[in-house]
Amino acid sequence: MKSTGRIVGIILIGMAILICLGSGAWFVTALFTEATATLGGQVLGFVLVFIFIVLPLAAVGGYMLWHGRQEEARMSRAQQERTILNMVLTQGKVRLNDISLELNLPRNQVEDLVRDLVGKNLFSGAVNWKDGILYSEEASQLKADQRCPNCGAQLELAGKGLIVCPYCGTEIFIHKD
Repeated sequence: MKSTGRIVGIILIGMAILICLGSGAWFVTALFTEATATLGGQVLGFVLVFIFIVLPLAAVGGYMLWHGRQEEARMSRAQQERTILNMVLTQGKVRLNDISLELNLPRNQVEDLVRDLVGKNLFSGAVNWKDGILYSEEASQLKADQRCPNCGAQLELAGKGLIVCPYCGTEIFIHKD
């Protein structure tokens, strides 16, 4: 999805180029056809158009283009995070390698996205980093049975929203409602 900032930036840069070309063409034709205009006046007119119209349009257009690209990158990351959440919620148990294939990203970037979701309190469940598996679990279920979703071992709540299974190393994330 293209951002509006990027489109506006391209339009402004295009306008700056057209105005620059138009004023340059005017300068050249005026130089050879108008006997009343002086060379100094023509150069001054071209320079003023360039400084007060072309440069500001190009600068604002460049900024909008850059800002639009940044916005597209943020939107793309948010879409990737939504895809991960949807996969975990619909399947209940998802391998990180499957997410990597779905998103066409290396595993370390998928792990960063998962950590980001945990940091935003959008994902509560369990992650077995060693085996590369995400588990969708509700916090109430984890508190009720206090069992590891990976190996079934008894868990002890340690606080701070993170529980690590002492046997298999699975990390269980619980966000506070």
